[in-house]
Amino acid sequence: MTTHTTEPQVDSENLPESGANGEYSARNIQVLEGLEAVRKRPGMYIGGTGLDGLHHLVWELVDNSIDEVLAGHATTVHVTMHDDGSLSVLDDGRGIPVDIHEKTGKSALEVILTVLHSGGKFDKNSYKYSGGLHGVGLSVVNALSEWLEVTVWRDGGTFQQSYRRGIPMGPMTVTQGAPRRGSKIRFMPDSEIFQITEFNFDVLSKRLREMAFLNSGVKIVLRQTKTQKCHLFEYKGGLSSFVEFLNEAKTPLFRDVIACKKSRDNIEVEFALSYNDGYSEQFCAFVNNINTVDGGTHVVGFRSALSKVFNDYLKKDPSLLGKDKSKEIKISIDDAREGLVGVLSIKVPEPQFEG
Repeated sequence: MTTHTTEPQVDSENLPESGANGEYSARNIQVLEGLEAVRKRPGMYIGGTGLDGLHHLVWELVDNSIDEVLAGHATTVHVTMHDDGSLSVLDDGRGIPVDIHEKTGKSALEVILTVLHSGGKFDKNSYKYSGGLHGVGLSVVNALSEWLEVTVWRDGGTFQQSYRRGIPMGPMTVTQGAPRRGSKIRFMPDSEIFQITEFNFDVLSKRLREMAFLNSGVKIVLRQTKTQKCHLFEYKGGLSSFVEFLNEAKTPLFRDVIACKKSRDNIEVEFALSYNDGYSEQFCAFVNNINTVDGGTHVVGFRSALSKVFNDYLKKDPSLLGKDKSKEIKISIDDAREGLVGVLSIKVPEPQFEG
């Protein structure tokens, strides 16, 4: 038997046009230079141009300051919502490098603020743990701001530079005689990019409180100049204080929070947990201070270990089974999660985030 096949016919007259005249060639290929790509496709870098994307700009700056805290060089972070709608983040860290960058011939400050994938997070000697993995944080904030002003105090001098939509408005200026150190970045989100440019005090407050819990000893101050509202976040108890905070409206089953902190192979693991008389679970997990809301291998491992501990305890103490000691009882992870209030925080040198 012979099988005949017929090639599909293509109606060339009804093909969609690639350009104004139907051409599709090298002239149709656009190459976006510098920060132009960020302004063209902001959602690729900050997730969107709504409220979440707007506040993501703040998280990028705060994460940099917290990285200085993790490295042992900073203790205080100030976040200020100014009357004109701009926002500033100030820390007492080492200060952004300002010396000349050998490859570009520009100051390191200008390179960090204008070149994607530039920064100290690629150098393991600068930061052991960091949430910023790709060197796009400051440059993306700069690209999506109507204007940005940066001030750095280091090496006895004050270094300043201004930008407009990612473009330097002039060279970096230097003033000697500054007996302090740190960095301050103040920016105005660009109304050409964002649907809403007004920051939400409560959204900022919630995230900054989390950061203070996760980094015991750090002092974070949130201030809104228009309303004179001011929140100070400082928790010596770390994750234990976090669990107590989450458990405030509940009835705990025991007084003390169970907490543990261990380090192995350059990975730090810390958790705190408690139980209440409710049925729902309150559990938060973080990697390098970033909330991993979709879970991950660290969450799977924690939950597996939790149910294993319960079952091992039952085996060691058969009296817990009552009179019928021959009956096999096994605690599932769903049982272990009932009424659980817990926080897991790990620090990893080279984490892999999805999304």
